[in-house]
Amino acid sequence: MPKGLIHSKEDDVCVATTDIKKGEEVLCVYLEDPSSHVIVKSLQDIPLGHKIAIKDIKKGERVLKYGRPIGVAIKDILKGEHVHIHNIKSLRWGKWSQ
Repeated sequence: MPKGLIHSKEDDVCVATTDIKKGEEVLCVYLEDPSSHVIVKSLQDIPLGHKIAIKDIKKGERVLKYGRPIGVAIKDILKGEHVHIHNIKSLRWGKWSQ
């Protein structure tokens, strides 16, 4: 049963549709094509509604959700890690600079 949704094929993250425990195998399905999916092992607890990385993201790279950048990684993020304000800087309120 899916525990996460991926909004676009370009996305770097999956949104948890339930609380996820560290070590869980998480089935994330694509909204654009529910027959397509990614399975990722959670490296941390991920609360409902939060994001989990579905691939490695390097420091300084833009993080994609909805096929659009939502922030910039402020440190390397491993596949399976919780993606939130502790490791990305939002693009919502202005330009990010290094």
